[in-house]
Amino acid sequence: MKTFLDLFSDKASLSLVRRLWQDYIKPYKLYIVGGLVCMAVAALTTAFLAQLLQPLFDDVFVSRNEAMLYHVALMVFAVFILKGISGFGESVSMIYVGQKIIADIQKRLFDHFVMADLAYFHARSSGELVSRFTNDVNLMRNAVTTTLTGIGKDTLSVIFLIGLMFYQDWLLASFAFFVFPLAIFPIVKIGKKMRKVSLNTQEEMGAFTILLHQVFQGMRVVKSYAMESYEKKRVSRLIDNLCRLNIKGGRVRAASHPIMETLGGLAIVIVILYGGSQVIAGNRTTGTFISFITALLLAYEPMKRLAGLNANLQEGLAAAFRIFAIMDLKPTITTLPKAPHLEVKKGKILLNNVCFAYPNGKSALKNISLDIRAGQRIALVGPSGSGKSTLLNLIPRFYDVSSGSISIDGHDIREVTLSSLRSQMALVSQEVILFDDSVRANIAYGRWRASEEEIVNAAKAAAAHTFIMALPQGYDTVVGEQGVRLSGGQRQRLSIARAMLKNAPLLLLDEATSSLDTESERQVQAALDRLMEGRTTIVVAHRLSTVVDADMIYVIEEGEVAEMGTHHELLKNNKTYSRLVELQFVTDTLKVAS
Repeated sequence: MKTFLDLFSDKASLSLVRRLWQDYIKPYKLYIVGGLVCMAVAALTTAFLAQLLQPLFDDVFVSRNEAMLYHVALMVFAVFILKGISGFGESVSMIYVGQKIIADIQKRLFDHFVMADLAYFHARSSGELVSRFTNDVNLMRNAVTTTLTGIGKDTLSVIFLIGLMFYQDWLLASFAFFVFPLAIFPIVKIGKKMRKVSLNTQEEMGAFTILLHQVFQGMRVVKSYAMESYEKKRVSRLIDNLCRLNIKGGRVRAASHPIMETLGGLAIVIVILYGGSQVIAGNRTTGTFISFITALLLAYEPMKRLAGLNANLQEGLAAAFRIFAIMDLKPTITTLPKAPHLEVKKGKILLNNVCFAYPNGKSALKNISLDIRAGQRIALVGPSGSGKSTLLNLIPRFYDVSSGSISIDGHDIREVTLSSLRSQMALVSQEVILFDDSVRANIAYGRWRASEEEIVNAAKAAAAHTFIMALPQGYDTVVGEQGVRLSGGQRQRLSIARAMLKNAPLLLLDEATSSLDTESERQVQAALDRLMEGRTTIVVAHRLSTVVDADMIYVIEEGEVAEMGTHHELLKNNKTYSRLVELQFVTDTLKVAS
């Protein structure tokens, strides 16, 4: 994209403008028409005020017509009232349209994020995504509001005022405006610079948002390692870069002012010299000349704003390109057309020669085949990075298999709806996600219609009711971001209560107790045992003591099934599993001794 002046000769920019019109602006065309009518009235009143100066000077001041004095004064007062009313209507209409357009874009952007693949979020920081909602959308908001107002009000004002000037004296008007086409070339150059500065500023602002989010989230680590000075320097460097870019942007934006001031001054000088000589020679009246030069001065300000409109437009369109580039990325994990809903009646899970590789080509799983019977409790164990959690993530289709298949009760999970597939599963992971909301809302997340009794029963089953009642407001206590006001064990038990309330037939446990202390682990494990009753359960375990009662244990090593069997059978094999058990026993003994 280039500039506002050659916008429609650029295919990419024209396509973007067409998309903005079709998807976001067109639904509010009636409000825009109403605003344009108000703008036209306001512009006409401005031109009419300039026209009224002719009878004021010629009929009142020169001819000394007192009756005309009152007539002109009354008309001026009426024009100002009409101008105020139309200005109010224009402002309200354009503010409404501008804010609604941005609100629609934000909604669609969030809808896109929610439906995006999980891999999309793993590849980007939350700070970067938040930056799209704040920095980029705010730039679009300013551009939309300013552009709608500028194109409408200022353009109409200039058109009517210039029309008045040509009506009064076409030759003098031609002299006045021949200099303004000279401004096109420097404004084009300014627009190109503004676009580049705007893109750099948005990138830097995104990096700044990401850093702030990371520092605030990891403040405990920052303080524990005494890295305050290091983080101050990093933030200071980014702030200085933003300051420099904003100053540069302001300088580039302001560059149109001396151009327009110089050309405007030149036009007014020409009008004064030529027009004044015509008045002195008696070829035109004083009132006509005063009216003409007033119209020129009144047209001068909206012309300057239109020249500056290009800079705002560059920022807004640069932000729009970034936002639409994200919105155009389609999720790869989707529901097939007319896919049936999955209803788990037994809970049998079959993995047949499952392979998985990440987008970068790195292989994570190779020919995994598991036959998990209904109601069975199986465990996946193995060294870190062996592919256990990756395998678990394939079952709810957080990722899709590269080859092979996964079926539940005989239904290929890729051939049923995503919503029904995930509604049949409850996930409890090591990374407990709690929202900055009440305890009640966090437990009921996913089942908003659950009764108070159901919520309390789920909390009791998860051994969470006692500590919840000890909180300041009980179930109404707000837990803070990520449950910061709760201990690790308390957060995990709320997560289990959430899974209890969901009451899904399939249960996925991803190292649910690995980060807990011994007492918390005991309480959480007891809650998990109750949760697993009567459900098909897949457990990814780091602490092998939690899986000794599993019906089947699969040892995953370098993306493959290295061993399978019960706890006792695997110990007898004296292979990877027995070495892991021995190593963990030694580690736990050392911890106790210390």
